Amino acid sequence: MNSTQEYTTPVVVTLSECSKEDAHVVFRVLKQTFASDRDADDAPQYSAHPDTTVWTATFDVSPEHAPAEPVPLSASVRADVQGGYWAVDRLQEALSAAFDVREEGMAAGDQEKDIQLRLASGSR
Repeated sequence: MNSTQEYTTPVVVTLSECSKEDAHVVFRVLKQTFASDRDADDAPQYSAHPDTTVWTATFDVSPEHAPAEPVPLSASVRADVQGGYWAVDRLQEALSAAFDVREEGMAAGDQEKDIQLRLASGSR
């Protein structure tokens, strides 16, 4: 395990197929757990474009804070997560503490993986 590289790998999270309120809930949970490229009060907004809206943020999984508690969502959320193996696994564990998480797909490369998750209200 190359701890220097793995601990500094950012993870990109893209949320779609959800309301802006549910996107805000997911990002709020992740911001409470990891450092983000977004301000704490930066909430997702709808776009004026008629296309499907997606929201993206980058998280540094190295400075972890307290794990999240189960959180309700009004509907399921699609989360695409991309980054180094260790970093993506760590972020997925954090999501699993707050939400019911179902993996819908994965693409793996030499140094990165991309997973597609379906998040639902936490039931723990």
